[in-house]
Amino acid sequence: MSAKPERPLRRDFSWFHTLRVRWAETDPQGIVFNGNYFLYFDVGLTEYWRAAGIRVPQDLTLEDSESFAVSAHADFYAPAVFDELIEIGVRLERVGNSSATFRMGIFRGEEVLTGGRMVYAWATNTLPRTPCPPPAVLIEKLRAF
Repeated sequence: MSAKPERPLRRDFSWFHTLRVRWAETDPQGIVFNGNYFLYFDVGLTEYWRAAGIRVPQDLTLEDSESFAVSAHADFYAPAVFDELIEIGVRLERVGNSSATFRMGIFRGEEVLTGGRMVYAWATNTLPRTPCPPPAVLIEKLRAF
């Protein structure tokens, strides 16, 4: 049996991106289709990088490397619905030898709707690709942010 997932709290995050739920993101029940939460994570992470001063996509490929999403996980607590404003919280959780883990939370006010993590790994951009450290300037900007 796996451990119960860690439920994020709004106070776990100091940065948020606001997004309005669009009609095309909902299912016949009128709630956001579960796969779209990963789209929201991606939008939030891209905006987080921009807010940290990272040029997307240029800075993600510095030092002859490329970044790849290698893991995405979500836990669902409550649904978002069409036309409401939600806030996507993002924070850098961990930097490894060739990866960075980001903690994600989607909120309606103080209520957590979805929590999760995304892991990005870096590899050389020449074949055969081999793991390499994330670009130093990118990690410096993320840690400072």
